[in-house]
Amino acid sequence: MDIEHVRSRFKKHFNDEVGSVYASPGRINLIGEHTDYNGGFVFPGAIDKGMVAEIKVNGTDKVRAYSIDLKDYVEFGLNEEDAPKASWARYIFGVCREIIKRGGKIQGFDTAFAGDVPLGAGMSSSAALESTFAFALNDMFNLGIDKFELAKIGQATEHNYCGVNCGIMDQFASVFGKEGSLIRLDCRSLEYKYFPFKPVGYKLVLLDSVVKHELASSAYNKRRQSCETAAAAIRNNNHSEVEFLRDATMDMLKEVKDQISAEDYMRAEYVIEEVQRVLDVCDALERGDYETVGQKMYETHHGMSKLYEVSCEELDYLNDIAKKCGVTGSRVMGGGFGGCTINLVKDELHDAFIKEAFASYKEKFGHEPKLYEVVISDGARKLA
Repeated sequence: MDIEHVRSRFKKHFNDEVGSVYASPGRINLIGEHTDYNGGFVFPGAIDKGMVAEIKVNGTDKVRAYSIDLKDYVEFGLNEEDAPKASWARYIFGVCREIIKRGGKIQGFDTAFAGDVPLGAGMSSSAALESTFAFALNDMFNLGIDKFELAKIGQATEHNYCGVNCGIMDQFASVFGKEGSLIRLDCRSLEYKYFPFKPVGYKLVLLDSVVKHELASSAYNKRRQSCETAAAAIRNNNHSEVEFLRDATMDMLKEVKDQISAEDYMRAEYVIEEVQRVLDVCDALERGDYETVGQKMYETHHGMSKLYEVSCEELDYLNDIAKKCGVTGSRVMGGGFGGCTINLVKDELHDAFIKEAFASYKEKFGHEPKLYEVVISDGARKLA
């Protein structure tokens, strides 16, 4: 992330003024997909790609914001009726409004910002933007908001101003990220724990399929319904302690096999196994056992492809290439139906894998995937 570029654009648009500079990262999720709404665990980490913003109080009740990447300028007030039309500006406006709703006193400010989180690749550029401004405004106006509340402010911004009913993981990872660590977040209790992630001799590589299939939102709702149906069947079968599938075992699921559809059974099987895989990966990391981590990633891909059915031909193909090239671990990352695979690759296999993936994928689908190398990094912070 280029701080000097942001500073020069800020200076140009706001007449030689100098503000404070803040940054927040995007994130990856190593394992734990579709577990959040089932009360389970996710396992994200902040990455070395994110958003950088320069900000200075301007003595008015207006926010004057310039998106360097989009070359777009917007002004807006801080009252509910002042919501800007531009979708990017609504993220900043939403953060301001959510802070004000919580009793935070803020004033107008000037800001210019830019990011290097690839858009649409599942690394959560929107959470990086929200977290940058939530962290910055909290710091600048001495509001004393704790980190968890900063993450919730970002999440509420998505819900109330951007029309996305997301979980807390993206904003949480962006605020709480720590270099060399992944974070296991319990989506029910919101308890969290850091685990070491220092894969010496390996690289973390994302291959973007550059496709997004239209099924995503309706399919997501359908799968969520399947999970709730299966959990209710188990609960009603003398297991009153089962609130979410996270509380269930495969034995409990087998007891109700004839009471739910084959489809609901498959969805539940994937979730119950995925909740356990997150715990297995945490144990493996504490031992420094990256081979087991990789094996669990492949198991997740298989489950998402065959049981949860949220993969697609392109992602399965990238996963097969990884397997063929001897890559330690590979899986679809995110909700599915497109986006990236996340790959844990030994250094000595890296170049051959990338070359093979690009050539084979282009031959089959007519275009190359995109490559993103990521390193686990720190969360929201002040840079200058």
